[in-house]
Amino acid sequence: MIVLIVDDDRTNLALFALLLKAVADVTPIEVDDPLEALAWCKEHDPDLVLLDYMMPDMDGLEFLQAFRALPGKATIPVIMATADTDTDVRHKALQLSANDFLTKPVNKTELRARVTNMLALRKAQLQLANRANWLAEEVRKATREIVAREREAIHRLSLAAEYRDPETGAHLLRLSKYARLVAANLGLSETEQNLIADAAPMHDIGKVGIPDAILLKPGRLDGDEMKIMRTHAQIGADILKGSPSPLLQAAAVIALTHHEKYDGSGYPNGLKGEQIPLHGRIIAVADVFDALTSARPYKPAWEFDRAVALIREGAGHHFDPSCVAAFLHDWDAVLHIHEQNRDEVEQ
Repeated sequence: MIVLIVDDDRTNLALFALLLKAVADVTPIEVDDPLEALAWCKEHDPDLVLLDYMMPDMDGLEFLQAFRALPGKATIPVIMATADTDTDVRHKALQLSANDFLTKPVNKTELRARVTNMLALRKAQLQLANRANWLAEEVRKATREIVAREREAIHRLSLAAEYRDPETGAHLLRLSKYARLVAANLGLSETEQNLIADAAPMHDIGKVGIPDAILLKPGRLDGDEMKIMRTHAQIGADILKGSPSPLLQAAAVIALTHHEKYDGSGYPNGLKGEQIPLHGRIIAVADVFDALTSARPYKPAWEFDRAVALIREGAGHHFDPSCVAAFLHDWDAVLHIHEQNRDEVEQ
């Protein structure tokens, strides 16, 4: 345990240091200039400060106030040495959070006893802090494990949906990364970016409830078939809703709202503008762009220029203009995502 002794009298410093060396596990640090002692404290954490009151340039009260203002020094024990008659000084020192006092001339037995008591307090503080840090890390570990399990559940549900939907796993990867890119360019926090990226693959989970004759039909759907197909948004939300998990809650919102349109002409609820949750507005841009630029059994992939033109035209009608701008803000990143996550058929 490090005990910082601050006293302008070199004789007192030597005497205190000698007496403290008899206390087990104590290393005394002697400083005769309070300004130098403060500078040392900016870089180091003593376990106890033994402080003289009467010093030139800066007295013990001034030192104590400056010491407490340093980061991380608010709870380090301080013992102030004062004369027996300095009652006002003691009162002020207590107000400035001094922990104990020594009366001059200092009795060696009292010195060692008070130092030992204060160091025991310091050890308890450190043990408590270590315990708190350990508990915080255990909570972080448990949270990471929960999030990992949620992501695995999302991934497996997404794989289940793939068996019934002609869309590929690469589409889900691109969609997730496009969504993260848009969220980042909108200035969303990293936590929100991760949330929307992890939830995005669940956007079409509701298609598991659509009959094969409609879901796998190679040609254009008629009006009745389209009505049934559009129910996948509500089906997906019903599958995912009611969970206490923020990830599944976000996935439910995305499943329900990613086919809403900014002008109110979308489905299933005809939401308009910012009535549509931001996650849904982000996925709408990412999903349509990837659908356009991906080959399907019923259509070839569009050229990027043609797809971008349609996305731009849709700003303010189909899409939130701010989400379109955020998607197109870093075009090199869009190209990189597409190139690094190409469909197996393309490869």
